[in-house]
Amino acid sequence: MSATATSTPPPAAPKVAGGKGGRTRRLSLPVILLIVAGGLIALSAVRAITGAQDLTSAGQISAALSLAVPIGLAGLGGLWAERAGVVNIGLEGMMILGTFFGAWAGWQTDPWLGVLAGIVGGMLGGLLHAVATVTFGVDHIISGIAINILALGVTTYFAKLWFNTGEAAAKGGSPKQSPPAEDITSITVPGISDWLADIEKHHWFLVSDIAGILGGLVTNLSLVTVLAVLLVIGTYFVLWKTSFGLRLRSCGENPIAAESLGVNVYKYKYIAVVVSGGLAGLGGAFLSLVTSHIYNEGQTGGRGYIGLAAMIFGNWRPGGLAMGAGLFGFADALQLRSGGQTVHALLLLLFAILVVIAAWKAYQKRWITVAISAVIAVGVLIWYLGTDTVPVEFVSATPYVVTLLVLSLSAQRLRMPKADGMRYRKGEGK
Repeated sequence: MSATATSTPPPAAPKVAGGKGGRTRRLSLPVILLIVAGGLIALSAVRAITGAQDLTSAGQISAALSLAVPIGLAGLGGLWAERAGVVNIGLEGMMILGTFFGAWAGWQTDPWLGVLAGIVGGMLGGLLHAVATVTFGVDHIISGIAINILALGVTTYFAKLWFNTGEAAAKGGSPKQSPPAEDITSITVPGISDWLADIEKHHWFLVSDIAGILGGLVTNLSLVTVLAVLLVIGTYFVLWKTSFGLRLRSCGENPIAAESLGVNVYKYKYIAVVVSGGLAGLGGAFLSLVTSHIYNEGQTGGRGYIGLAAMIFGNWRPGGLAMGAGLFGFADALQLRSGGQTVHALLLLLFAILVVIAAWKAYQKRWITVAISAVIAVGVLIWYLGTDTVPVEFVSATPYVVTLLVLSLSAQRLRMPKADGMRYRKGEGK
């Protein structure tokens, strides 16, 4: 019996509402701009009503961007792997390798060499994942978890070996951290930054909010952040505008059909997973060389998993992924910088969002969703009116709650690659 007859083709992706043939309808540019404008007006209104001036300040946006970059890079790594059909839950471990090797090379030489070492460390993790899943057919989830455990063990061992003796110990190293590395260059756009700061100080409705947001994007901006933005844009053009990207994505949709058309599926899967590891490693190097300038044990804090959540929120596309990472970074920066009072102001914004959702679902005649959204909205409003702040425990959990909420609201419109996570064997297309 032939291989074609015995093999089981990847199952078709489940149909979702919103378009012909189960396809989701993509938002047009005018609609996206309208949504962004509505979000800015809502933020400005909440700031004006609650007096939470830090909600749209330049410092808040700058901190949010810094927190979003490692998550976005991890998510971008996941996108590369999953578009080629490989689930990469080992992003957390690849980020850990990036933090360690980035800091190890950064304090001894130059921080940019540290960035390169972090990328290489992540790529080694990606290569191991590719060997296990592509060549040997190991379950993708099992391989990813194994890499996370292995990366933690390896870095813990080498930290005790390299950072706790000799010159490293004399410069501040310990079994759980590295000596500090030099700063990576940050840039501020002269003139524009000060002008935007002056406008922000007036606290004008919407105008000062836009000035604060723009000011955060042009003040003390790390060059690695600029590189991360370019990588998001570059990923879109490589994967969606080139023949290489078309072949790579075909491996994640139907590798059997891709092989029958002459595509070397193994090669493209290997490239995608190694690139995935390199991007996660860059995210880890950002944490150890830009955010803190040292390696700390447990530094990634689950950001690899959060990056996967951002990728799912973005529907396996770079633009949506960037928005998901930005949302988490914004919520995380808010709880770190401002605490309970500003997070309390977000309750009013959440109430407005739930009302809009209820109205939209009523237009679609989805009455169960309308009822659920309305009940939650009333509860949030009562919480806001009856309190002046939120508990410390909830403040620290804010970014995770926001991530879960957004994922639950966007889950109905998701479409993963059809062959994502499925085992492939060469020759099945013959």
